[in-house]
Amino acid sequence: MRPTQASYPATRLRRVRQSPAVRGMVRQNTLTVDDFIWPVFVRSGEGIEEPIPSMPGVLRRSVDKVVEAAREAADLGIPAICIFPYTGLEERTEDCAGAWDPDNHANRAIRAIKAAVPEIAIMTDVALDTYNINGHDGFVEDGEIVNDRTVEALVKMALAQAEAGADIIGPSDMMDGRIGAIRTALEAAGHQNVMILSYAAKYASAFYGPFRDAVGASGALTGDKKTYQMDPANSDEALRLIERDLSDGADMVMVKPGMPYLDICRRVKDSFGAPTFAYQVSGEYAMIMAAAQNGWIDHDRVMLESLMAFKRAGCDGILTYFAPAAARLLAKR
Repeated sequence: MRPTQASYPATRLRRVRQSPAVRGMVRQNTLTVDDFIWPVFVRSGEGIEEPIPSMPGVLRRSVDKVVEAAREAADLGIPAICIFPYTGLEERTEDCAGAWDPDNHANRAIRAIKAAVPEIAIMTDVALDTYNINGHDGFVEDGEIVNDRTVEALVKMALAQAEAGADIIGPSDMMDGRIGAIRTALEAAGHQNVMILSYAAKYASAFYGPFRDAVGASGALTGDKKTYQMDPANSDEALRLIERDLSDGADMVMVKPGMPYLDICRRVKDSFGAPTFAYQVSGEYAMIMAAAQNGWIDHDRVMLESLMAFKRAGCDGILTYFAPAAARLLAKR
């Protein structure tokens, strides 16, 4: 039972807010560069840095420029980057075979980064949406996103990424059974040290719009993803998903999106104590950037406040497009 607090004036709660030194002494949460994973987008070509209009300041980069971004991240102290491939409609197919091609954009980027910047950890995305002509995370048969055939493809995709040198596999597809299947395959192939950060509680959210622009999926998607991504109204279901993925071999778990689901982050951390991450998704980033560019909010202060919210909710780390800007700002403090 919580002890009774003395009444005013014996208790003056403003005492512990009276100076920077005192506020620092009693601060419960600290944001550092170690908390960040930086999502980056890779595309075909060479010497390309292509702006994404719906995500101000974010670029699609060719492999050589992604290597430069990885070096920038390492120099800033950012511990990990996450690779997402951009594919045009002409590169997408019904069979999604590009997803496990050893020479696709993502796998070439992994090898190039490992050769040039071996100290940075590389996370990948495992889902078929960026290779699927239908824009879905799984195969589409007679209008249905099929589960088990998709899992077989996801295993091949994860193995190709592990062979390329990925440190962290990030299944974001939300198919049933994929964590256990991927873990079993990684073990059998000798990739025992490759980690799985499961997008275990991924919601069917409207906050993903700019990301789909970034990876070329906006024009490809037919229908919606509500039969496999979570209903935003549910929270108990998220705990069931987290428990399942941890028992199937996930090393870390993710809640996505981030800020609209901080209650889920808190419940996950309190319930399981496992390494818990959140993805500050493209729509969250775009809203902050748009308001800042219009002069309606203070970019730096709102950025850091938004990131601190994840730490307060129990997150161990954050995937955020703000990673380089936040790292630079924190380094000045």
